[in-house]
Formats: sequence, structure tokens, C-alpha cells
Amino acid sequence: MDNTAAPAGPGSGFRALVVDDEVGLANVVGSYLEREQFEVTVCHTGTDAVLRAREVDPDVVVLDLGLPGIDGVEVCRQLRVFSDAYVVMLTARDSETDTIVGLSVGADDYVTKPFNPRELVARIRAMLRRPRTVTSPADIARRTPPPTAPPRVFGELSIDIERREVTLGNTSIALTRTQFDILAALSARPGVVFTRPQIIETVWGDSWVGNAHLVDVHVGHLRRKLGDDPAEPRFVQTIRGVGYRMGTGG
Repeated sequence: MDNTAAPAGPGSGFRALVVDDEVGLANVVGSYLEREQFEVTVCHTGTDAVLRAREVDPDVVVLDLGLPGIDGVEVCRQLRVFSDAYVVMLTARDSETDTIVGLSVGADDYVTKPFNPRELVARIRAMLRRPRTVTSPADIARRTPPPTAPPRVFGELSIDIERREVTLGNTSIALTRTQFDILAALSARPGVVFTRPQIIETVWGDSWVGNAHLVDVHVGHLRRKLGDDPAEPRFVQTIRGVGYRMGTGG
């Protein structure tokens, strides 16, 4: 496999960018994704990753944290300026600090090396199922709001699910996909407490495998963007020992 995009297979439609300076590992991951009929582009430096992401507009980026030169954190930060692709960080360091740093710049998930490529691909598939394709009237009724559904309003906070837009007062709030999906899940049932496993199943999918602490990290970033005081949150409230619920905004 070289640095060019592989031809899409039958039934393909998703584009993946794999970035790792370990050439063998990058090629293995790319091969597994190609078997799942992804259109795959592989590169090995952070600089190339940003350039190729602009060229191929990937749906998902598998990104090594420890790249030479521009590391994975900086690549992710630059990606978030122009791309809303799902980002899975690969790290050889199983430390909470590394995980939080990666997620803080917009990564959606992380995998610690060594890992099983099949499991990685399964997690990517689970991510890509989040914006599910609607194929029947029953799916439409179950999965999406009616076309005329008004925004969900909680005090100064307005959440337009159809447009995926969030405003606080007169200010537009830029959320990552994951942050918006968490807010959408909680706001669908205000006052109802969601456990961390329930949030993971709703947002990441039931095949996701990992630490539930991931939810807390994303909620922390979501609160900061909403100006929500963790000690007395108006919007995303913590129910100690259980999970989170949507407050009234009052």
C-alpha cells in the first residue's frame, strides 16, 4: 500500500485516512479497512496527514499520537479547523493524561497499542453508524425528528437537532460531533438520568469497548463550551454515582 487512495470496492462509501509512522502497522490497518470496503489513504507524517485530509475529505482518521515533527495532537487540532471527520487516536502510552490531551483537541476515541485491528475496525464501524442512514418510514419516525420540529430550548440554550446547531443567547456554539450527540441524547429526555453506559450505547454504539471515563471527558469539554459551572451546572447536570441529566437552564 502506498500513499495514494485505494480504489473503492463495491458498496463502499466511507473514506479513511490512516496516519502512523510505523509503516507496517499503518498498512495492516489500511488493509483491514479495505477489506471492509473503505476507500483508504495511508501516510506517515503529521504534515502529510493534514495535506491529505484536505484532499480526500475522510469520514474517519486513524491517527497515531506519537508522530515525528507535527505530532498527533497538533494534527488533530489542525484537522478540527476544517474537518468534522471522526478521529481515533492510537497511542503507545496508556496514561490518562495522554487520553485527555487527545480528546481535548477533538478526538472521538482512542486505542492503546498493541491492539487488534479487527476490534479497531469494529469500533470505527460503530462510530459511523451514529448518523444512521434512514431507509424506511419506521426508521424516520424512530431516528429523526419531524422536519418541523422546533429547537429544544433550555433557558438561554437552544438546540436545533435537525440543523445540528447550538446557540447560547445570541452566540453560536461550535461543538464536535461527539459533544453534540451527547447533548442531543440528554436533551431528548430532560430530567431523565442517563448512566454512562447508556450514553456510550446511544452515542458510540453498543459494540464500543473502552473506559466509561471517556464520557466524563467529553462532558467536561461540552460544559466549558456552554459556560456551565461544574459545581452548579444549569444544563448538563451530574447525578453523583449514576450519570448525567439535562437541566432546565434556569
